[in-house]
Amino acid sequence: MKKTHFLLFLFLSTTLFSQEKLSLETCYSLLNKNYPLANKTTLLAKQNELDLASIATKKLPKIEFGAQTTYQSDVTQMPIAIPNATVEPPNKDQYKATLSVNQLIYNGGLIDATLKVSEANLKAQQKQVEVNLYQLKKQVNSYFFSILLLNDKLQLLEAKETLLNAKLKEVQAGIKFGVLLPTSDSVLEAELLTVKQQFEDINVTKNSLIESLSQLIGAPISTESTFEKPTFLTVNDKNIKRPELDLFHLKKEAIKTSENLILKQNAPNLVGFATGGYGNPGLNMLDNSFQTFYQVGIKLNWTVFDWNSNKKQRESILINNDIINTEQEVFQLNITIELLQKQTEINKLSSLIKLDEEIIELRKKIVASAASQLKNGVITSSAYITEITNLFEAENSMSAHKIELLLAKANYKTIKGI
Repeated sequence: MKKTHFLLFLFLSTTLFSQEKLSLETCYSLLNKNYPLANKTTLLAKQNELDLASIATKKLPKIEFGAQTTYQSDVTQMPIAIPNATVEPPNKDQYKATLSVNQLIYNGGLIDATLKVSEANLKAQQKQVEVNLYQLKKQVNSYFFSILLLNDKLQLLEAKETLLNAKLKEVQAGIKFGVLLPTSDSVLEAELLTVKQQFEDINVTKNSLIESLSQLIGAPISTESTFEKPTFLTVNDKNIKRPELDLFHLKKEAIKTSENLILKQNAPNLVGFATGGYGNPGLNMLDNSFQTFYQVGIKLNWTVFDWNSNKKQRESILINNDIINTEQEVFQLNITIELLQKQTEINKLSSLIKLDEEIIELRKKIVASAASQLKNGVITSSAYITEITNLFEAENSMSAHKIELLLAKANYKTIKGI
């Protein structure tokens, strides 16, 4: 019963959410949360946690068990006879079982350096996920503003339909009283049918875009949802704040940790060990019987000369650092060019909107005059429809320019990373 209530609550919550107002920032947030790639950050963290735990075990004692039995063709014997003494040679069949413990004492910080490399790589990989998600914001912008444009077109169509219906009543009244030709209303009725077709076409396209956006952000969106037009404040900050720049920095940090790891690979390796065993023979080869034995000690390994292999590895990894610097310069150059192009587009659209406003004012005057002429039978319904269509197209053009301006500003913000 409790499970049923929970599922009902979840369903209602989802339904309510899908009918709320939807902002561009909300879409960004849902994208970062629900897009399948976002799970990779958590998976990388879990993987790194296991890797760190595995590396850290190298500081712990290493316990090994070994057992062997052998038969050899010959054994060590005394080369001379010892008076009044008998020395039996070891058996040709020999048995031995050992338990060894090795404890790392010093390796120049190699393990700690390896841990730092793993942590640095994790940060770079997680930042790469963030970069990949960020690059999807332009796709969100495209869907979101296309829907806004279609919403504006629907509003304009509704206004046109209302105007045509009102004018149709006037024309039908004129026909009734013999002021207008009997076919004058047919032109208006045909135009109203065309408007209905446009409604259908726009709604189908809009629903398709909403479904695509819903899939992208991983959340249900109702066709009744209200898409809020964003407002963009002018920001004078000239700095680029893209996550790619953080990624370049983290990659350089990873290279530094890798270089430090290479430096420590030739450090002295000091290990303490203890071995206990049981076998025949034991350490006393002259005692031809099963016996216990043990050894304790320390062991030092140190690569004194490696034919400059270590040096060449460090030089190679430093070239990677130069490559990243070059990639960063190219990225910043491309971003600067994109921003200049986008700013030019913003300026152009702002100018077009001012002209659109002037054109619409003139078109409204022309339509008002045409409406009076139609009422008095001076012009036909077709001529009136032409002027209405011209006004509608002018309003559509301004609406498109305004949405394009908002899209350009959104993309400018996305390109800059603010």
